[in-house]
Amino acid sequence: MPLWSLDHRVFAYDTFVMTGGSIVNTQREFRRHFNIGRHGDIPTPRTIRRWVTSLRSTGKLTNKKPPGPRRSARTPENVDRVRQAIQRSPGRSARRHASELRLSDRTVRRILHVDLGLHPYKIMLVQEINAGDYAQRLAFARNMLQLFEEHDDAVIMMSDEAHFHLNGTVNKQNCRYWASDNPRALHQRPLHSPKVTVWCAVTKECVIGPYFFEENGVTVTVNSHRYIEMINNFFIPELHVRGMNTRTVWFQQDGATAHTARASMDLVRALFNNHVISRFGDVPWPPRSPDLSTCDFFLWGFLKSRVYESKPRTLEELKTSIRQTIDKIQPEMLERVETNFRERLEICIRKNGHHLSDIFRT
Repeated sequence: MPLWSLDHRVFAYDTFVMTGGSIVNTQREFRRHFNIGRHGDIPTPRTIRRWVTSLRSTGKLTNKKPPGPRRSARTPENVDRVRQAIQRSPGRSARRHASELRLSDRTVRRILHVDLGLHPYKIMLVQEINAGDYAQRLAFARNMLQLFEEHDDAVIMMSDEAHFHLNGTVNKQNCRYWASDNPRALHQRPLHSPKVTVWCAVTKECVIGPYFFEENGVTVTVNSHRYIEMINNFFIPELHVRGMNTRTVWFQQDGATAHTARASMDLVRALFNNHVISRFGDVPWPPRSPDLSTCDFFLWGFLKSRVYESKPRTLEELKTSIRQTIDKIQPEMLERVETNFRERLEICIRKNGHHLSDIFRT
């Protein structure tokens, strides 16, 4: 909408009076006087009539209010309302609080950060560790750090599957807990929407994948037969295309039955020259340790924070978004991820195998 000046309004009013109240003549003279092209904006008939009515009834051609001090919504009353809302529901998003309190999202966030000194902590999704797991996690961390020392050219390749649900509820980037101190909160949420099952492998140089476990376009459960089929028909050709020397690669997989079945283990041992990090592998993988897996502490969270931005409406759109997001991952980021992995190993040792309580930037 054009911003009409006082000169525009005065000229339109004077012309309207001189032409006997003709809107058409007023517009024609307005265009000629202000040298406005054929397709340029001129006041509409409704606008001209509004100006005329305003001047005749109020003696003014503008309806602007005199400038005054800006009113802030961060009043003591609103600060107290936000404080009480957060105390009742600290896990609810700022946007939802703003909607229920009938305040702007910006105002609520300013109150949370500036007036209440709160921070939106990300909720960590972890598995409960059993008493016997601490020693296994500690041994794994020591074995890996020793492996890095003895083999400078060793490539760590970590692999895993994950479900991506169409409704995006798995996006843990939306899980926040507003507090002045990190509550170390854990969260578990069931997922029941249509999904795809994705497999990827991560190194410090590249991400291999995604591979979707499906048959005739329908997502299927991962079993040993399908896992071996994926390795033979997808993974091995990808390794050849990328020219990777599998003799220097240490391949990690978790303890899922599909991975550790005899046929699966025989295949990965032969492929990676007995450099297998897994349950029953050359380096035992500790159970319930997603905080030590690059797929869990980096890849899946990163992908799920990006793939839903395009709001995929079908599984095909979801798969396309996953592929495109993986293609955009830069080697510099993957190098930071491996550095992060080594830091986690060291902290795991200092914590005697307990879960890592901090979140590292990748």
